Amino acid sequence: MGFFNRKGKTVNTDTESVTSKASRTTSVLQSPPPTKTMNGSSPFTSPSFINIPLPPPPDPSIDPAAYLRSIHAVRERSRLVHEKAKRDQLNHFDVDLSKFEETAAYVVSIIKRDYAPEYHTIPPHGRWQHFEVGGRPRIDQLLTSWPSKIDPQERTRRLIDLFLVSVLLDAGAGTRWSYKSKESGKTYRRSEGLAVASLEMFKAGYFSSDPTEPYQVNAAGLNRLSQGQLAIGLQVSDANPVAGLEGRAGLLSRLAEALENPEYFGSSQRPGNMLDYLLTHPSTQASSVTVITIPTLWNVLTEGLATIWPETRTQIAGVPLGDAWPCTSMPSQPNTQPWESIVPFHKLTQWLCYSLMAPMTRLMNIQFAGVDLLTGLPEYRNGGLFIDTGLITLKPTDAKRGLDAYKHNAAVKGQPCMEVVPLFTAEDDVVVEWRALTVGFLDDLLLEVNRLLKLGGPDKLSLAQMLEAGSWKGGRELAEVSRPNTKQPPIMILSDGTVF
Repeated sequence: MGFFNRKGKTVNTDTESVTSKASRTTSVLQSPPPTKTMNGSSPFTSPSFINIPLPPPPDPSIDPAAYLRSIHAVRERSRLVHEKAKRDQLNHFDVDLSKFEETAAYVVSIIKRDYAPEYHTIPPHGRWQHFEVGGRPRIDQLLTSWPSKIDPQERTRRLIDLFLVSVLLDAGAGTRWSYKSKESGKTYRRSEGLAVASLEMFKAGYFSSDPTEPYQVNAAGLNRLSQGQLAIGLQVSDANPVAGLEGRAGLLSRLAEALENPEYFGSSQRPGNMLDYLLTHPSTQASSVTVITIPTLWNVLTEGLATIWPETRTQIAGVPLGDAWPCTSMPSQPNTQPWESIVPFHKLTQWLCYSLMAPMTRLMNIQFAGVDLLTGLPEYRNGGLFIDTGLITLKPTDAKRGLDAYKHNAAVKGQPCMEVVPLFTAEDDVVVEWRALTVGFLDDLLLEVNRLLKLGGPDKLSLAQMLEAGSWKGGRELAEVSRPNTKQPPIMILSDGTVF
């Protein structure tokens, strides 16, 4: 219980004592140095905001479901919980704002350790970096393995195929699962392990229905992929269990159905065909540089993939909302409408946005307008950072309830039973409040990190860069130091493989 009683605790922001200790616990935490693109230029530059008109969000008074599925709603709805947090008026967490500067200083120490003074080389948060675990440029190696007759557009389609499936498989793997690369013989865990596993499955044709065209994902290929085959591809066994295997298999099965939509995914029913839809969309500007708006990309992912989310998710007027949940901390008045109690996060959809932009930008120099609409990812690494630094602390009643749930879950064969932390399901009000806090505090953190780094104007870090180099990595490293045996976050989430 001492871990959740952090009043007065000081976070040591000395790089040698904190960040180096975390680094010694793992060999895969630090992002690899920037690789070179096919033409030899660096792919990582600080983003410049493109100022073109963007469509407004849907009007919630007219279509609340459309509004709650929009990217605009994530920050707007989370902000209401965040404002309560700054007044320390939450239902499940106590907030100690005196820890905010220490949290920011710790994140800055991580960023300086890995990137100073070349902050412009920090890549935006995305799946590409996970494929490069261990410093091996696997995606560049994949690209060079294809014949030169494969044009940039088809290369981009193939990477979109790969990245989309890999992101959908990227829910938390659990503390016991690992993957041994068939190519290098090295073993990887968690997100990096799932990235390498999905890449090797992609190359082996697991997701393609055509043995002569293994480097693609199509509906027919996903339809023939059974849960057992997925388990084989991920090297799952009784001794090597992955969390949410059934949920992951179900997600891919429903993806196969979604890909049958020719408007977004073409007659060949591939995720990569969304590129053609985006390039020809009326909102896309094609002059010297092609510019796609984030709302257009978001619409493809939310409308095109709407059917992949479990039907048990929150609904408004019969419309499933995906990763959106009721939250008791939302303001309530006598005339409050049902939709107003809901906070949307759309974590996997945002993770897809961040990840799919990379191949389009790096291979075709496509730029994106409205990137600042995307939020920090509300998941347990970013959220765990704020707990492990003492900025937020679970209230005693909820801590006891979560610890009781952990004890009950630990009695199940194969479940974690050491380094006890509170456990909740994804829909629990504790988790929903925690995620809303995470979105709000990440926005605050970006401002403070740029201030401490003395970066302004075009040199400022973007939110995606801070997620990559600071908050996500910092949250993981603190977990490694605080719980070295399991490396799990300070709150464990019982996941079905479709949220985290």
